[in-house]
Amino acid sequence: MFLLNPPVVRTLETFTALPGKFRQARRTLWGDANQGGRVSDSFLEGPVFDAQGNLYVTDIPFGRVFRIDPQGEWELLAQWDGEPNGMKFMSPTELLITDYLNGLMVLDVTRGTLRPLLPRRNTESFKGLNDLCYDRSGHLYFTDQGQTGLHDPSGRVYRLAPSGRLDLLLSNVPSPNGIVLSPDEKFLFVAATRGNSVWRMPLLGDGGVAKAGQFFTSYGPSGPDGLAMDEAGQLIVANPGLAYVWVLNGRAEPVEVLRGPSGHSLTNVAFGGPERRRLFVTDSTAGEILWAPMAHAGLPVTHPAG
Repeated sequence: MFLLNPPVVRTLETFTALPGKFRQARRTLWGDANQGGRVSDSFLEGPVFDAQGNLYVTDIPFGRVFRIDPQGEWELLAQWDGEPNGMKFMSPTELLITDYLNGLMVLDVTRGTLRPLLPRRNTESFKGLNDLCYDRSGHLYFTDQGQTGLHDPSGRVYRLAPSGRLDLLLSNVPSPNGIVLSPDEKFLFVAATRGNSVWRMPLLGDGGVAKAGQFFTSYGPSGPDGLAMDEAGQLIVANPGLAYVWVLNGRAEPVEVLRGPSGHSLTNVAFGGPERRRLFVTDSTAGEILWAPMAHAGLPVTHPAG
């Protein structure tokens, strides 16, 4: 990669950590398949903020959703037999969750109750859902990752219309993960983790797609994961294998690198705080939330009705 200007490098700070009362390290089936059998007490993902400034995160192997208040205090909202990952608000009180085991699930954050929204497609199970985002008209885009990779580049990207119509947009992604739209919603970005890249896909006026291409190429043992977009059109990319968060301009050039602890896994990102000018990052190795102030606000990420 040739850069005219080197990126600014900053170190992420710790905002809060999962309290000891919620930590009980043990092996899990998810950890055996995805973490090489690593014994862990959590694996945080799916950060998203509500209108009151509370941060919500998932804990994949233990099927948990936590709420973290602006002071960094944790509350367990729900726990079930699932592997929840990405989340977005579909109403002021309902979180839509991509659950690897159960498909699309809805969590009522006031009651802690759970209901299925889309567990299967035409009676066929998903490979294993990962992340999601909304456009301003209420269309939902989500990734179906499963265990795909370069050995099996068959990961999928779907679009669910408010009418209930489900369209398959891509079926050839090596490990589709984080997903986000450009500010004008003309392009969809998808992290291809095992391809160590981020794909960029034009969305056509008739609802079709064409000319999907590779926008950004990373390196290292584990590629891009969670994505976010700021109001300046900069793409924010969590890169677990490097413990980096890339801030990319419209040419996919890194203008900033936010660093976490070496050897840790920075899995996902969300804008929050005053005017959405703070970036919060899940450090899934340590069960911590890191953060950094940002020059530009993040784009809103909830359903328009939310």
